[in-house]
Amino acid sequence: MRYPIARRTLLTSASLLFSISPAMLRAATARRSVRAEPISSRHVTLKPSPFADAMAANRRYLLSLDPERLLHNFYLTAGLTAPAPIYRGWESESIAGHTMGHWMSAMSLTIANGGDPELVAVLDRTLSAMQRIQAAGKDGYLGGMTVLREGQSVPAKVVFEEIRRGDIRVTWELNGAWVPIYALHKILAGLIDAYQLAERKDALPIAIGVGKYFATIVEGLDDDQLQKVLSVEHGGILESYAALYALTGTPRWLDIARRLRHHAVVDPLMHSEDRLPGLHANTQIPKIVGLARLYEVDGDVADANAARFFHQSVTDHHSYVIGGNSEREHFGQPDRQGEQLTTATCEACNSYNMLKLTRHLYGWSPSADWFDLYERIQINHILAHQRPDTGQFVYFMPMEAGAKRDYSTPEDSFWCCVGSGMESHAKHADSIYWRDGSTLFVNLFIPSTLDLPDGLTLDMDTRYPQDGQVMLTVTRAPRRAMALAIRRPVWADGASIMLNDQPLTTEPQDGYWRVARRWRAGDRIAIAMPMTLRSEPLPGASDTYAYLSGPLVLAADLAPADQRFDGPAPALLIQNDAASALTALADRPHHYRATDILGQQHDIVPFYPLYDRRTAVYFRTFTPQSWRSERTAYLAAEAARVDLARRTIDIFHIGEMQPERDHGFSATGGQSAEFYGKKNRSLPEGAQASFTIQRRPGPAMLQITYWGNDTGREMRIVVDGREVAIERRERRKQNEWLLVDYPLAPTKAARSTVTLTGIKGKSTIYGVRSLEAE
Repeated sequence: MRYPIARRTLLTSASLLFSISPAMLRAATARRSVRAEPISSRHVTLKPSPFADAMAANRRYLLSLDPERLLHNFYLTAGLTAPAPIYRGWESESIAGHTMGHWMSAMSLTIANGGDPELVAVLDRTLSAMQRIQAAGKDGYLGGMTVLREGQSVPAKVVFEEIRRGDIRVTWELNGAWVPIYALHKILAGLIDAYQLAERKDALPIAIGVGKYFATIVEGLDDDQLQKVLSVEHGGILESYAALYALTGTPRWLDIARRLRHHAVVDPLMHSEDRLPGLHANTQIPKIVGLARLYEVDGDVADANAARFFHQSVTDHHSYVIGGNSEREHFGQPDRQGEQLTTATCEACNSYNMLKLTRHLYGWSPSADWFDLYERIQINHILAHQRPDTGQFVYFMPMEAGAKRDYSTPEDSFWCCVGSGMESHAKHADSIYWRDGSTLFVNLFIPSTLDLPDGLTLDMDTRYPQDGQVMLTVTRAPRRAMALAIRRPVWADGASIMLNDQPLTTEPQDGYWRVARRWRAGDRIAIAMPMTLRSEPLPGASDTYAYLSGPLVLAADLAPADQRFDGPAPALLIQNDAASALTALADRPHHYRATDILGQQHDIVPFYPLYDRRTAVYFRTFTPQSWRSERTAYLAAEAARVDLARRTIDIFHIGEMQPERDHGFSATGGQSAEFYGKKNRSLPEGAQASFTIQRRPGPAMLQITYWGNDTGREMRIVVDGREVAIERRERRKQNEWLLVDYPLAPTKAARSTVTLTGIKGKSTIYGVRSLEAE
């Protein structure tokens, strides 16, 4: 994807640099940094559409949750009795409490879009409970996070107090707690949203109390200590302090926000360097959202430039066709997504945060390019990741052929992507309309009514994205002249616009049709956008393509989700261009048919509504000549891939944060690193690592990945207390990965415990998999 970043000249006279102080310059820049602002969703009413359906399902889910259960650990931390049991899933883990923050934000977003007295009453009761809890704690702290101490789960407030004393221990965790600052940020952000969006005045004092507590810790650390703390995932805590400063004008909050820049990540971006490969993606994106918010209140242009460069790097070099990014939560090498088509692509939290960042950048420089991207993500990833009938969410949106979507459960998941999903599907009304002085921007084609206090009521009627017809009707006109700027999507070649049935010949500027006039009730603007088929290559695989029709990403509908897909990934024979392989189905917009290279027919249809289907988004293509020469190798590789997927029970990506948590990994000695894009764990002599891995009834294989060049190393492998091998590393494959299988005895257990012990040299493990025996 290519979404050019529009850059503005913020300083027009070099002499200005010498005539005012840097602080005055930052303040002046901050005041004029935001040119366009979104129209609050309180002025927008959604009409029936997939977006309205998503918001309705989300509202039902929000109301189904018991806030007292989400507050369970909050009560215990403050020394109070919890009135309701804790939820399961991540809410029973060390990260407990993060869901309450997301829930407050989602409730507030929903309340902002139309009031909703029922939600207001629930939110008010929750804020009252939080006031009582905070008062009992006496120091402003609020949280449900926990940590193990001497084998017992205790409130993670002890971690914050350890940090205050300068006792800072970092791995994937902070002093043994799972991302406590990340969870604290969610709570603080939820309180700020309750104050700003839901207009609950009681929320701000609670937020300030939380802000003061953490500020006292930050203020006691020197820069090196603080940067060490910031090396662990901490969400958008910078964004929250910038927001507190914007709300209160208290300089203390701005000072804290400035210190919360994570220099290891931010400084290269300020020099336009992409050092993202190998980094945990959603650890970084909120940092940059915070940087963008800091620019808006502080005016440091370096922050803005870093945010722009990051956005451009991610969208142009690290994203898939649906607009999502990352594989197994991490950024890969730029423009090599073709090597990373798996079931663990496109974490939903990443897209949630990229949309937040896009809104900031659009506000600084309102160009349609930003909303071409926003729309792509909103339709093809965000709508796809929520089941509209149950309101449940997908963590990874798989780009691998034959994969299906795996959904959360209402009370047993509470993943990060459940929390961000609650917010994403409360936001469908908050970015449709924007304003820049006397210009009203129409950025998203979502059926709705806009009712502004200055006298304008505008109806938008459309079936978009099902078709490209949009009708805008002025039903109440303001007294003054104003301009309407309507986005013309980058793909909409041949689009036309009419005013009161008369064609307009205006050429788009910055991607917008602009119509300025004194409007009258009854004025109508009709837009027609042909939705034609086009292809988009997969970065890193020039012979592999995705297909789009208008704003919609298409996919092959391969099978129901509850059935296995054991066939090869559909590949297509092309003549002149990739789109020639698809045939349009008459009277069915966005529906195509293709015959794959083996003669199998496939329906190629919009991707997002395929909630319970196995799909293929990307298609390998061959010319007649290349197929003759590559057929045998391709079919053999596909057969091996399908067989491996069929036999695989569990995959453990050792050296990565979430997989190590999921597999109960622990180690004495050794370290994690990265080599040729693979995370790994090294075990020197005497070091030991243990983890669990899933099993099925019957015999199985344990497969470990090594680097073929490693030699002179020995490692003991024990499974469920039984030694299965002494692996003596000999040079077997020069400059290649080596996969070694170890037979395992049958078991009835759902998991086996694997213990690895270094005997000689330094044994390095790059991956672990459990397989059904052949």
